[in-house]
Amino acid sequence: MGTLPRVAVRLLDTRLRDWGFPRRGSPLAAGLDLHACLDGPVMLAPGDPPALVPAGFAMRIGDPGWCAVIAPRSGLGHRGLVLGNTVGIIDADYEGEVLVSAWNRNGAGEAITLRPGDRMAQLVFVRIAQPRFEFVEAFAHPSARGSAGFGSTGTGATGEGA
Repeated sequence: MGTLPRVAVRLLDTRLRDWGFPRRGSPLAAGLDLHACLDGPVMLAPGDPPALVPAGFAMRIGDPGWCAVIAPRSGLGHRGLVLGNTVGIIDADYEGEVLVSAWNRNGAGEAITLRPGDRMAQLVFVRIAQPRFEFVEAFAHPSARGSAGFGSTGTGATGEGA
């Protein structure tokens, strides 16, 4: 599995201990639950701008071979809660408070209310490759696809597509 990073964590909101942070929703869950460290409920209506919701801690991964990704929880995502920046990336050298940009895209027009302690997102640690770049005039072994872009590989079993 390789060497896992030792992540330094500073608790900025002591309520996290009572809420069980850090924990995963199940023994095989990929992500750690992130709690809404709010002083009171926050209602997100469709069309409102994204809200920055504090997760109550700061961390430093410190290893350039790793980053963390903030992803939506599936249940809230199904109801319309998405991240304002789609997926949040936390670089290994970031040391500030973890914030979640939350936005409501619910097509039915229903508001979503986040309350203090709600599990609102999840934090996943991901290996990062930092390749060396080699500038070339042409590719040594061109692929069959070449530079064909969006939809060029087809959408059906026959390979026909838009």
